[in-house]
Amino acid sequence: MSLPSGVLHGKRNPSEQPPQAAGAVGLRAFTRIAELWHLSIAEQLTLLGLSSRSTFFKWRKESQVRLPRDTLERISYILGIYKALQLLLPDTRAADEWIRRPNEAAVFGGRSALDRMLSGNVSDLYIVRQYLDAQRG
Repeated sequence: MSLPSGVLHGKRNPSEQPPQAAGAVGLRAFTRIAELWHLSIAEQLTLLGLSSRSTFFKWRKESQVRLPRDTLERISYILGIYKALQLLLPDTRAADEWIRRPNEAAVFGGRSALDRMLSGNVSDLYIVRQYLDAQRG
């Protein structure tokens, strides 16, 4: 399965959208990726840097939502990780399962990329994204 047309490759520059629209689009894309990666609600909250389930579900119900800069940054990294995996592993299923597989690369130390991303730090999302971008060359 792939993301809806325009979510990753839209013709419109996200910086041209009102902040509420960018937040809603980003959250929808994140939700779709979370489904593909079989992320629990707790994992989704951690990846987004949230502690409040009620805020998360409120945001998901709204058609216009202004997300904090930190949350938008996290979503951006996750979108980049998703896109890099789709390019590196054209088999969609393999790409979606990769994040849960143990990885011997130094940045993962035998743990999965998801384990690294679930540390709760934005920098760990960045490191996973950077690793995948380096693998693409």
